[in-house]
Amino acid sequence: MSGYSNAVKEYVERYKSEVGGDALLDPHAVAEWAFRNGLHKPSVKTVIDAIAADIAQVFREEYRVDRHGRRYRAKHATRHKQGNKTLSLWADLDDPNAPHSHFVKSFAQRRQQVVDDCVQLKTDVDVYNEKRHPVEPIQVPLDFTLDVAELQQPLRKVA
Repeated sequence: MSGYSNAVKEYVERYKSEVGGDALLDPHAVAEWAFRNGLHKPSVKTVIDAIAADIAQVFREEYRVDRHGRRYRAKHATRHKQGNKTLSLWADLDDPNAPHSHFVKSFAQRRQQVVDDCVQLKTDVDVYNEKRHPVEPIQVPLDFTLDVAELQQPLRKVA
């Protein structure tokens, strides 16, 4: 764990003891409290990272509709290692200059994210069921074939 992570954990614990409340934490409320109390002073890099995260979020949220009425994400990212840094490079699906290889890599990386999320979800559910011993253990099916097929059905207008 990094020194930064340890510092964040320390002021989160201080926030919990000073502010109290229930066991639910709002990261924005903790961040505001930490900033106001001088516990977290953002560097120029932190500010630039926050702005870049906002830009990436705008990219992530940009959707368009094709001639068949399908809503699609307009911009797609790939992650690249450059030395000890990870870069996210974005391309617009409608930009004819964006290389095919970018989208091949982007879609493969997104698929891997889905797989990783499913593995973590299954682990979390398994641990929950093992720790809590619920009368009805939580079951999470991971075969999405029917879910995807259902969501791809055209919307029917009700008269």
